[in-house]
Amino acid sequence: MSKSGRKGSTRAAGKTQRKPASARRRRTRSRPPSGWRRLGRALLWLGLAGVVALAAWLFWLDARITTQFEGRRWDQPAQVFAEPVELYAGLPLGIHSFIELLRAQGYREADGSAPRAGFWWREGASVRLMTRPFRFADGEQPPIVAQVDFTAAGVGRIRDLEGRDLPFLRMDPMRIGSIFPVHGEDRIVLAPGEVPALLEDALIAVEDRRFRSHLGVDPEGIGRALMVNLRAGAVRQGGSTLTQQLVKSYFLDSRRTLGRKITEAFMAILLERHYDKEDILTAYVNEVFMGQDGTRAIHGFGLAAAFYFGKPLAELDTAEVATLVAIVRGPSYYNPWRHPERVRERRDLVLELLAEQGVIHAAQAEAAARRGLGLRSSSTAGPGYQPAFLGLVRRQLRRDYRDADLDSAGLVVLTTLDPLTQRVAQAAVSEGVAELRRRGEATASVQGAAVVTRPATGEVLALVGGADGNFDGFNRALDARRPIGSLVKPAVYLAALESGEYSLASTLEDWPVEVTLENGDTWRPDNFDHQARGPVSLLRALAESLNLATVNLGLELGVDKVAARLARLSGEAAPPAYPSLLLGSVEYPPLTVAEIYGAIAAGGFRAPLRSVRAVLGPDGQPLSRYPLDIEAVADPAAVVQLQHAMRHVFERGTARGALRRLGGRDYGGKTGTSGDFRDSWFAGFGSDTLAVAWVGRDDNAPTGLTGATGALPIWADIMAGLGAAGFVPGAAEGLVEVEMDYASGLLARGSCADTVFVPVPEDATLYAMRGCEPDAGTLGEKGMEWLRRLFQGER
Repeated sequence: MSKSGRKGSTRAAGKTQRKPASARRRRTRSRPPSGWRRLGRALLWLGLAGVVALAAWLFWLDARITTQFEGRRWDQPAQVFAEPVELYAGLPLGIHSFIELLRAQGYREADGSAPRAGFWWREGASVRLMTRPFRFADGEQPPIVAQVDFTAAGVGRIRDLEGRDLPFLRMDPMRIGSIFPVHGEDRIVLAPGEVPALLEDALIAVEDRRFRSHLGVDPEGIGRALMVNLRAGAVRQGGSTLTQQLVKSYFLDSRRTLGRKITEAFMAILLERHYDKEDILTAYVNEVFMGQDGTRAIHGFGLAAAFYFGKPLAELDTAEVATLVAIVRGPSYYNPWRHPERVRERRDLVLELLAEQGVIHAAQAEAAARRGLGLRSSSTAGPGYQPAFLGLVRRQLRRDYRDADLDSAGLVVLTTLDPLTQRVAQAAVSEGVAELRRRGEATASVQGAAVVTRPATGEVLALVGGADGNFDGFNRALDARRPIGSLVKPAVYLAALESGEYSLASTLEDWPVEVTLENGDTWRPDNFDHQARGPVSLLRALAESLNLATVNLGLELGVDKVAARLARLSGEAAPPAYPSLLLGSVEYPPLTVAEIYGAIAAGGFRAPLRSVRAVLGPDGQPLSRYPLDIEAVADPAAVVQLQHAMRHVFERGTARGALRRLGGRDYGGKTGTSGDFRDSWFAGFGSDTLAVAWVGRDDNAPTGLTGATGALPIWADIMAGLGAAGFVPGAAEGLVEVEMDYASGLLARGSCADTVFVPVPEDATLYAMRGCEPDAGTLGEKGMEWLRRLFQGER
């Protein structure tokens, strides 16, 4: 082969093995660079990770929804009720007070229709009514139709509508709140089937027309609401479904961010995946926020019906249901007490929408629109929600019942709260504090508290935590531990009487005293008026609250004995035995003071104070509880003597100014004033009622008030308002009655001295006033024989 041929052959071969440069460039451009390939793979993995993260997030949301919603949606809080009012012939209750009580309990005046539960109507001096059904501890009580005839003295006669006499009428008890014993919330939870049909239809018509068909979110509804609002120039419809609103209330906070709205939408879809529409709607009715009552949030339409209208949800009429549906759009913006016209305009719009969609007739909507809002007023609120008393109920439920028992659904807590007593006590504190605040700068911010009990049983009838009874805040009756001042003195004198070395006729030295304290300081107590009276009777020392006589007596006894005596009366640990204890440096809340004085009023027997009478389970049967022990804590004979002395606090001592308010009834009691006039106290009792009143400032600044000028008028208004029976001290073995000079304690006759009759132990050491000895006409035959033996040394 020629040379040229070889070269051509070689070029030909090269042409077959090697592509043109342009072809090589095209091949290079069609293959992505290695950096882009890495980016693509990263994006792919990132997308897969995002899908996995989204799936995990949705799985977590789903688990959260099912756990929280299933565990709470039908939780039934314990419903707490007051003691039922029982009417009987002779009860000193006027017709106007009875009507106020009915209104407070949400009873409505009849409009001429047939009798229905929860309605009343008046005919002259008579009131006809139909009670609501209620399950008491002794069984179910059906609705009762009755007529109550009133006289000037109170209830005259009770009969059924056929004229037959009824021995008494037990009203259904007033609901004062509800609590989840573990969570401490107040709710009225409705079960499926208990939600009024009108409310269901109204919520769907106004808030979520496609509720029955959407899957949790409603894009069509969002668009329709946007168009309606644009045309109206105002917000007439919302875009969130009822399910979304429920999710927002149950699971989310109030922040308005895109992320929260996305979460809300996904959770709404997941919620609809697990539960049917009826469950979701009922949960919404129970959960949605409906307003604020102080620190208490109003959740659910059941509680809202009681809060705004003072009646059960089932008893609301068309206008009232429309008002609640109007409020749900924005409870602050549509607050009916602050913005009544705004709420009425919104309510009328709701009625218009209900008529347009055929939920109600047009004529029905027009009639409802002509009505006022019909809200309950503060003057007719009655006991209603009682946060202070509910605080005591919660504490005693935890004390006396197991948590496992209280977690049951549908519990009914029957309490000792007496609605009439609570009304009187709250009014006395509120009006008394308002009067004191008008006196000057020192009293401009005073507060008050009160406790009313039955000493024999320890039942708490009323508890007032502050001047505003509806305020769910600092509960002064339970938590204001303040120095009790001279309220401690009955414990000092009781310790002396129990020692057997003293009687009401004993002579005490009301002289200045100095005590050197452990730190080397000197304590120099003084009487209120800075006057020392010298020798005085023990009776006078207590009645007139003489500090110097009390301190000298307490030091003679031993401060540790007084501390031990307080411990037995109160059921608490003994306070430190400092000398200042003798003048009330020890701090107690009003509730503990009521326990101390309750033991004195009950003759030396302490019944632990209680607010819970019974807890009924879902089957209506009482739950078992720890037994109630009544403990003897003082010598009966010493207590009887002390009771006599405490009556003289009214007759001759620091409570004389209350006699006019009390209508001539005799009571036993004691004033108390702490150092620098910071706390004003009064505690006193009749034969079946004990009340404690406190007045002071939350910042502990001086008020300038004594027990007589601050707390005593409030206490007197409580007892007078209740018509509480007077107090007659009991009898005790080993005591005889003697006539003695009030000031000195020497035996004397009324014809020649200022005398009083007091019980003293048979073996007491007594001395007669020279030239004024008692005779048989004053002591009686038995007393004179005892006196002869006494003076002859025959013990």
